[in-house]
Amino acid sequence: MAANTTDLEKRLWEAADELRANSKLKSSEYSIPVLGLIFLRYADWKFTHAEEELKNTGSRRRGITKADYQAKGVMYLQKALTIYGSASGGGIKEEDTPVKAKTALVAQLREAIAQTTTFCTQKGIDFAFLDSAQGFARTKFWADAVECIIINNDAKKTYLSLAGNANKLYKAILPDATANEFTAINAHLQAIKDQILAEVPEVDVSEVMEQVEELLDLSITAGEFVIEESHSQRIDLSQIDFVALKNKFASTDYQRTETEKLKTAIAQKLQQMVRLNKTRINYLDKFQQMIAEYNADSRNVQIFFNDLINFAQELGVEDKRAIAQNLIEEELAIFDLLTKPEIKLTKQEEQEVKQVARELLKTLKKEKLVLDWKKRQQTRASVEVAIKDNLDRLPQSYSAELYEQKCQEVYQHIYENYSGQGTIYDAG
Repeated sequence: MAANTTDLEKRLWEAADELRANSKLKSSEYSIPVLGLIFLRYADWKFTHAEEELKNTGSRRRGITKADYQAKGVMYLQKALTIYGSASGGGIKEEDTPVKAKTALVAQLREAIAQTTTFCTQKGIDFAFLDSAQGFARTKFWADAVECIIINNDAKKTYLSLAGNANKLYKAILPDATANEFTAINAHLQAIKDQILAEVPEVDVSEVMEQVEELLDLSITAGEFVIEESHSQRIDLSQIDFVALKNKFASTDYQRTETEKLKTAIAQKLQQMVRLNKTRINYLDKFQQMIAEYNADSRNVQIFFNDLINFAQELGVEDKRAIAQNLIEEELAIFDLLTKPEIKLTKQEEQEVKQVARELLKTLKKEKLVLDWKKRQQTRASVEVAIKDNLDRLPQSYSAELYEQKCQEVYQHIYENYSGQGTIYDAG
């Protein structure tokens, strides 16, 4: 090995002497392309070794992806780049370039963002609302946006296509700083897309697979279910004496005030519950519908109060479901992501899914969720690979397409709610 290194060093010095003597170039002028080629050759060597290690490690559902290479600290090189962008092979002509110019991609992205936001505006979605919206109003915005888009199947497909194209272009520009201009609006567009995919099961799973490596620094779910600090204490609806509450309501002259108090308590509790487990969004939809009907005078205050009582009791049962399922709250959130919309499972398969949820969280917390894990490509990829490996233990009733969809949903959930310094579940 020492001999090889000495020989390589000698050859490099000879090449440098040749360039200095005969190329009429300064060392600072030829060093960049030469060192770049040396680095690319080294990267190709590491890629080739990783490729050999990963060979035959996949399964029917679990394919080898870019994340597997990144988790090993390897730069993922596509074939066009492994030949160094030359005309020496791979079907690349001399005048072709293996990578599109960033300026062209930025122009395409700007147009794609404009098309998508125009579509949203036509459907009554105003993103400027988010500049000042907080808490429940912010949550309602996303639910309303989805409702505006899925008015029919054509509108839904159009939006998914527009948002998907914008996101592909956005990721193609990364990590270039020019992408920063589009980070916030792209996060908003992808958040709506994510919610549509989560709410509507009959979706093309190829749309889901595009989301795995999105930049989520402005991820909407991390901020949408904000609870004001004064209301941060966990509310336990099971401690409310509903009989006494009904009696107080019947005897008071301030029925609207009592109704508002109960509505506020439910709203606070519901925000907490949805923040911990966003598959509970259907409860939020139901609550919003009740309020809308009351505000439209479709229900008088007595009927509305009784409906709130029934809804609060329903929430109380849901709030205790983790105990009934023999899970902790954060395990239940994973379990629900893996089983909703309703997937037909036998009792045995249901137990297997619960075990996958438990083991996944155990693995991530023990080995993967290190400090600032979201800031480094390798640690992000390691989390993604761990999720894919653990979810490959799901029952065989999960198809390859459904497996990919669940991998993405769980990765997004982990990214949004686990920082490496704590989780949203710690305060609960």
